[in-house]
Amino acid sequence: MAISTPRNAAPADHGSGTGLLGRALAGFGLPGPRREQHVLTVDQLGAVALPVGGDGVVVGVEGDGSPAVLGLFRPRPYHVVLVGGVWTAQLIALRAAATGARVAVETGRGQAWSPVAQAAGGGQPCMTVHPIGRLGPQGASVAGPVLVIRDAGPRPSRTRLSAAPWQAMLTLLPYLADGADRLLSQADLVGVQRVAPQEATQIARVLDLPAQEAAALPNLGDGVTLWTDRRTRTFVQGGPTAAEAHVLGQARRVD
Repeated sequence: MAISTPRNAAPADHGSGTGLLGRALAGFGLPGPRREQHVLTVDQLGAVALPVGGDGVVVGVEGDGSPAVLGLFRPRPYHVVLVGGVWTAQLIALRAAATGARVAVETGRGQAWSPVAQAAGGGQPCMTVHPIGRLGPQGASVAGPVLVIRDAGPRPSRTRLSAAPWQAMLTLLPYLADGADRLLSQADLVGVQRVAPQEATQIARVLDLPAQEAAALPNLGDGVTLWTDRRTRTFVQGGPTAAEAHVLGQARRVD
């Protein structure tokens, strides 16, 4: 089948600018750059592979520099206990909101959480702050997972919020008090930041930590957290991005 050239098209002179224009008007497009093909052997494919880990919330980096990811949202209730500072809980809240999850905070220090809730989501109501005892059902689903953060002091009261699939609950304990053993033993995941030596001994007993890791707990730096689900343990260094530092400041253990 013959292809006709538009009446006003320039001659197809590939050696000049006029020829290139004519080629484009004729519907052929401009000739692209001429490059040699790049061919990889099977052994070289690994060099261009992208590391893909589990999905979840990135809370920092592990000792080898790989991202530390918490898989918070599951088709069953999931309970996390963090013995540490509110800074780390707020970092997790911001990053959970960035994944598209809703975050509901039950706290007695709303003045500390309100600026974080306003910053999360760029004005979208993805994070809400509630007085202690005023948090109701959240309606979590696979399409709308929810992170509930309970910042209710070292002796959090029982909540009327029932556990639910696709709803993770993070209980923040600034230090250990009566009832802490029960919370630690029932949690699916425990994070421990810098604690006093006697608290480290108590935590090691409940979580069955090796002596070397228990001895490290009183000397952890700001932003460092030991995460354990009793099967695995890893020390994670958490640090803010520039945007997060603008809201939260730098990592700190004590508020």
